[in-house]
Amino acid sequence: MIRIVLFVLMAQLAVAPAYAWGKIGHRVTGAIAVHYLSDNAKAAIESILGPEGLAEGSTWADFMRASPEDFWQMESSAYHYVTIPAGMTYAQAGAPPQGDAITAITKFTRTLKDPDASREDKALALRFIVHIIGDLHQPLHAGNGTDRGGNDFEVTYFGRETNLHAVWDSGMIDGEQLSYSEMTEWLVQKITPEEAADWMDINPVVWAAESAAIRDTIYPADPELRYGYVFNHIDTVKLRLSQAGVRIAAYLNVVLAQSS
Repeated sequence: MIRIVLFVLMAQLAVAPAYAWGKIGHRVTGAIAVHYLSDNAKAAIESILGPEGLAEGSTWADFMRASPEDFWQMESSAYHYVTIPAGMTYAQAGAPPQGDAITAITKFTRTLKDPDASREDKALALRFIVHIIGDLHQPLHAGNGTDRGGNDFEVTYFGRETNLHAVWDSGMIDGEQLSYSEMTEWLVQKITPEEAADWMDINPVVWAAESAAIRDTIYPADPELRYGYVFNHIDTVKLRLSQAGVRIAAYLNVVLAQSS
């Protein structure tokens, strides 16, 4: 039975589109954030999303990429990542003409703070902000510009053909065999007050720089990935999910400080 479950899991990984973190990872970041939201932010989020909440809303930006509308087909894809070539900073690389994750956060933050914006527009902006902050903490969403954030770096994961991006999006997370709520509970219990305070940096450029630094350490010399690769990197996955959750809250606490 265990072999059958593992085979199905790896088969799904091999064909799944590589976006960011996967559904479980994004939901974890949204659920962690709830533990650190201010009362004002909680009230504002409820007024915008109603019962949906951050965990549910965190995956919406990936789901909507199947929409035939021009925004989703022509514009939104660039908002999920940044490109920082090795040896460069984000400031040196600059944003491309179509924008990227960092310019998108600025754009959607303006909408979220605009008193004249519709609830529908604010909901789109809020869901995207939550999603993008998660994206920027996945190391391969700060791509080096040579392999589409690891999508073109072919590997095998427990014998199944896939790519490095998919391993980081969902392979290692799914391998934990936890629901998003179980993973959230385990991670939140381990975040110390000192760590949470240290992580509350709301500058997206900092998050992207951290991811780029990690990115340059995770490309394997041997493309056949098994337990050793997971052993070496699963703690980094958990760290980045935890940091993303805390920073989603920190960012929204500032942006929604005056909301009610």
